[in-house]
Amino acid sequence: MPYPLEDIKVIDLTRVLAGPYCTMMLGDMGAEILKIEPPGTGDDSRSYGPPFIKGESSYFLSLNRNKKSIVIDLKSGDGREILYKLVEKADVLVENFRPGVMKKLKIDYPSLMKYNPRLIYCSITGFGQNGPYS
Repeated sequence: MPYPLEDIKVIDLTRVLAGPYCTMMLGDMGAEILKIEPPGTGDDSRSYGPPFIKGESSYFLSLNRNKKSIVIDLKSGDGREILYKLVEKADVLVENFRPGVMKKLKIDYPSLMKYNPRLIYCSITGFGQNGPYS
């Protein structure tokens, strides 16, 4: 039986809870998830514990099942170029950075549309991208 999202490619720029949970559900439905992690420590939740399973955070493992992971330094020009190439072939990008971070890194919606105008761009925030509580 085919999965409903098996032909969908998702770039996961999420961390901690809401974003990883969202992309985990997409992966559970068959989407190919490529999780982008920063150099050094990776996703913050890699260190959340106990419990740890063979040195890995069970919290991280549970929210990041069905994902492939790659380290990219999005603060560098070379890192952004790698992301732009990945975006060209992606269907969806999910991010949950603080408001303004994506624009500062030049990987916000207007910047990425130049590389893939059909990209579905999902931004998850606690209080929105703008307004008094952002």
